[in-house]
Amino acid sequence: MTSASRPVALFASLILLTTGCTSLDQQPAEPAGTSANSILAELATVKVVSSRPKVKGYSRECGKKGACSFGQAWSDNHAGAGGHDGCDTRDNVLAKQLTAVTYKAGTRQCVVMSGTLLDPYTGRTISFRKAAASKVQIDHIYPLSRAWDLGASTWPEQRRIDFANDQTDNLLAVDGSTNASKSDQGPGEWLPLNKSFRCPYVARYLHVAAKYKLPITRDDQQAAQILAKTCT
Repeated sequence: MTSASRPVALFASLILLTTGCTSLDQQPAEPAGTSANSILAELATVKVVSSRPKVKGYSRECGKKGACSFGQAWSDNHAGAGGHDGCDTRDNVLAKQLTAVTYKAGTRQCVVMSGTLLDPYTGRTISFRKAAASKVQIDHIYPLSRAWDLGASTWPEQRRIDFANDQTDNLLAVDGSTNASKSDQGPGEWLPLNKSFRCPYVARYLHVAAKYKLPITRDDQQAAQILAKTCT
């Protein structure tokens, strides 16, 4: 088996191994547009490249040692939903996805202190406390370093900031350890453990790619085509 074909083969194997799972079916409501036809329609609009290149210069960190490639993390200075509202992006996403949310006093309901997350990637219920904030992380569905390598390195700074803080399409509050394991992989290399969320996840990934005119890899394309056969 060639190295290029391994991610897709692994993806197909994971679909077969988890088809019988039923314990992780519960999930947050997702917007329409996650059917097989929707995934195939999104696939028809995106550019496909053979593989992901490696482009130098990416750094999420800001300051003396960081390139600050996508601006300050969770900046409120962006053009999308929640921009310029006085709350940072991370807190906005937490407030949107968590239930039973409590806020730090005196922050105009900006700083989320606690709540409950129904994690879309695992299907598990997670109790969030700000004192252990890493337990719930905010994932970029189309990862930042991946976007950098596939075209964002040439964007104006503000476009990169808008992309990094796109609460409508590209950000999800998820289980922290699962987010870490996903890292900067695309659908050709990784998919959620929660089988009920795989179709919405891939549809969102493709939608973000189309929205920002970012390409997907051949492995991403093939994995999405395989997955679409399992979507309703």
